[in-house]
Amino acid sequence: MSIKSTILGFPRMGSDRQLKKLVEGFWAGKVTEAELAEGSKSLRAEHWALQKSYGLTEVPVGDFSYYDHVLDAAFAAGIIPERYQQVDNSGTKAYFAMARGLQNKSIGVDVPSLEMKKWFDTNYHYMVPEVADNQQFTLHSTKVLDEFNEAKALGYSARPVILGPVSLLALSKTAKGSSSKPISHLAALIPVYTELLGKLAAAGAEWVQVDEPVLALDLDAAVYQQAFVQTYTEFAKVAGLKYLLTSYFDRLGDNLTWAATLPVHGIHLDLVRGAADLDAALELIPADKVISAGLINGRNIWKANLEKQLAVLARIVDARKSAAPVWVNSSCSLLHSPHSLKPEAGHLDEETLSWLSFAEEKIEEIAILATAAVDAESVKAQLQSNSAKALSRASSERITRPAVQQRLASITESFYNRLAPFADRQKAQRAALSLPLFPTTTIGSFPQTAEVRRARAQFRKGALSQEDYQKFLDDETRKCIEWQDEAGLDVLVHGEFERTDMVEFFGEHLEGFTFTKKGWVQSYGSRCVKPPIIFGDVSRPHAMTVDVSRFAQSCSKNKPVKGMLTGPVTILQWSFVRDDQPRSQTAGQIALAIRDEVVDLEAAGIKVIQVDEPAIREGLPLRKVDYEAYLKWSVEVFRLATTGVKDETQIHTHFCYSDFNEIFTAIKSLDADVITIENSKSDLKLLGALEVHGYAAEIGPGLYDIHSPRVPSVEEMAARFDALQKYIPAENLWANPDCGLKTRGWPEVKESLTNLVAVAASARKAHAASQA
Repeated sequence: MSIKSTILGFPRMGSDRQLKKLVEGFWAGKVTEAELAEGSKSLRAEHWALQKSYGLTEVPVGDFSYYDHVLDAAFAAGIIPERYQQVDNSGTKAYFAMARGLQNKSIGVDVPSLEMKKWFDTNYHYMVPEVADNQQFTLHSTKVLDEFNEAKALGYSARPVILGPVSLLALSKTAKGSSSKPISHLAALIPVYTELLGKLAAAGAEWVQVDEPVLALDLDAAVYQQAFVQTYTEFAKVAGLKYLLTSYFDRLGDNLTWAATLPVHGIHLDLVRGAADLDAALELIPADKVISAGLINGRNIWKANLEKQLAVLARIVDARKSAAPVWVNSSCSLLHSPHSLKPEAGHLDEETLSWLSFAEEKIEEIAILATAAVDAESVKAQLQSNSAKALSRASSERITRPAVQQRLASITESFYNRLAPFADRQKAQRAALSLPLFPTTTIGSFPQTAEVRRARAQFRKGALSQEDYQKFLDDETRKCIEWQDEAGLDVLVHGEFERTDMVEFFGEHLEGFTFTKKGWVQSYGSRCVKPPIIFGDVSRPHAMTVDVSRFAQSCSKNKPVKGMLTGPVTILQWSFVRDDQPRSQTAGQIALAIRDEVVDLEAAGIKVIQVDEPAIREGLPLRKVDYEAYLKWSVEVFRLATTGVKDETQIHTHFCYSDFNEIFTAIKSLDADVITIENSKSDLKLLGALEVHGYAAEIGPGLYDIHSPRVPSVEEMAARFDALQKYIPAENLWANPDCGLKTRGWPEVKESLTNLVAVAASARKAHAASQA
């Protein structure tokens, strides 16, 4: 039996975030469109060469994107909403307008971006396509064909990767003013796909990887089974192509029963997160279909236990001796892994380094497994080295700390509850804070300017002393608070100029974390994050934010300044997490560390403390049967982190870019005093959740999108605020942006917040008049 080695996709940004620099340079007018295209072409070639150097049989193409692969698929199929038709769509202008919005007063263009959502349960964000009732589909872009031809010209055996039409429509939303469900347009979309597939076949493609990740979800079989049959029956009519049907992030479950019968030539199994599928897959997948075994975890950074995974591979090979070939693959695209461990040599200690595997190293692991399946002796040394490193990690004294384990085990029920119910706390907080009706605030961060980044870099290089760096941070904080005060905001923030990232900052102050030098992962567009690595038990050795919060509060004479913390679930979700104990246990340890900080902030005189949890929805399992257990422990760890304060202390939390209906009951159970929540990019869908579930505490639905550089008008935000007042009592409603302002520039921030303050002031006058 032949064994093929390959991956589902590779990180796009480059070893030194070259793509980020190209794209942002293009946005700034410093890089031409031709230079962007040429630089991207060179980057793709570099990535294919890397994969080939480790002996992979085939390289994926089409996995590269300037911004987002879902946006690429929609753009290619001509799903370009009418508001972008006024933008030149012959190049990248309309594409980037869909991604970021476009505001150019000189030519009379002012369009917001598409909605942004989390990609399944990852920290990657995708742009949500909008499908109108009268949607016309056309082959608007041949990007994947062009990239296939690039790879072919360079001599690579290449496999085009496309997002399947069923998943594209399932992940889309109905355009505003329309009523038809996107999936109802499938029959009209399929011909565009078959046109593209015909071009790929003519260009010499043999296999096409069709990603259909919705197969990992609970699907209505009456709708989706027919949709898949309809799609792949038409695909099968394209002569000369073979299809690898690909899903990931969870088990296929019941969907496997009918997916195995589709007219495709291979099926990919995520055998990391969907290992439970294996028995059924070996029984149900016909002998003439390839099984692509996703044995190497594309979402975490721990070295694989090759001996264990080789046993799984051997079982598959043994069960299919006379069947179609087996492919050794990544569990999902390596998009979710950092590029390479090579820059970490000399930065991370040798022991930690030996435990890790980034995208480049995962390629090597795949190649070793594929070789070992047919000739284990030839890779004996590599397998032995891998086993030794796995044993080193399992036995390291750095992993487990008995005092931390014992503290968590001793927690009693009282640790999960505030002293008084919300109604009583609200009265105490109003007396303590004296806030106006419709209080205004921001979510936390303010612009990280070039000056801020330069000072940080100089400090880290030793070119700026601790004293001078602290003075710089103090000056930035003071100026930020003074501006907020002058602008009329009611609850202020210190701006977070000392923080590179809302998770990395806290990890740097906690035991059990370590940090990479260049472990960047794409979050959305050109935005990259460098997730901390949680390798052992977590505790807080000292206060993390008390000094800066105390200083910030001293800069405001009569307005509260929020203490800003990141919650335990978000720290967990946005880190690479140890896999040797339940995630709930690690989250509990983080919660105790945050609880200590909350208590210390209150003791320092901070009256409003925000514990952000934007990732709670992101962590929700893909299968509904798994919801209850996850929501139970995620609510518990938030409450564990936040309930150690007096009634007068106001606890805020923040959520962003998610569908909240499924978790709104859990949000209410958090028992926060105020929640700020993304709202502007999702067409006020939050209002539906409020109508169904109700919400008795205070809430600040976002009035404008901060991921776009466009400045919203007073009228635009006022319309949203008026709509919110129909569902939320005036005494419980706050005015704020969708999210933090770190990635924005000061001019647009000042203009946007000035407009927001004006909206709140006008609403107060209107409310007073209505009560007269």
